[in-house]
Amino acid sequence: MLHLPFAFSSSKPVTFDFTARVEKATPAKSSLQMIYNDLGLAMMGLSQNAFESAIKGYEYLKMNGILANENVLSIVDFTLPSTEKRLFIIDVKSEKVLFNTYVSHGQNTGDKYAKRFSNRPESYQSSLGFYRTSGTYNGKNGFSMRLDGLERNINDRAEERAIVMHGAPYVSEGFIKTRGFLGRSWGCPAVPPQLNKPIIETIKNGTCLFIYSEDSNYLSQSTILNS
Repeated sequence: MLHLPFAFSSSKPVTFDFTARVEKATPAKSSLQMIYNDLGLAMMGLSQNAFESAIKGYEYLKMNGILANENVLSIVDFTLPSTEKRLFIIDVKSEKVLFNTYVSHGQNTGDKYAKRFSNRPESYQSSLGFYRTSGTYNGKNGFSMRLDGLERNINDRAEERAIVMHGAPYVSEGFIKTRGFLGRSWGCPAVPPQLNKPIIETIKNGTCLFIYSEDSNYLSQSTILNS
């Protein structure tokens, strides 16, 4: 284990390299704001803090050679309720949002909102932080993707806890209409079953996945965000 300190697509033409724009910007934050605005991420619900934190960690992981595939960045924004589409998958090379859809949190993390997080086995809670996507397999939840937690004491027990991405029937608008919030997992970021395979095929094998919350413990303890 490594330790370190419904789909939407943009229709506008590709005009620049996303990562190059971040790296060359002076100041960098103004460039991040432009990218955030150009992609319409605020209108889609992604918080600016979640986006900027994700970019900071993505650049750190890329700089340290940890990502096998640097073309895609996935962000889960747990500041949003589960009734909103809070998974954002971005093609950072062509500056497009590839997917924006629902994603679950753990049953002991909260009902409508994700509030409590844990790295402990059998906690049935979500873990925050940066992950590297891994390989796929077919298991009890069908086509699934393993996740490597990259943050010590925050999400580095993901493999031990069998925290993976998979499809689930409780991740649906129908479930929301019936219960008032999305169905919950045992800690896995589960996605709608009809999007499960295309999402996993897009982000598998070494891309960056970031699960964000304005959780003070995580924000102060993350060695990646505080690097």
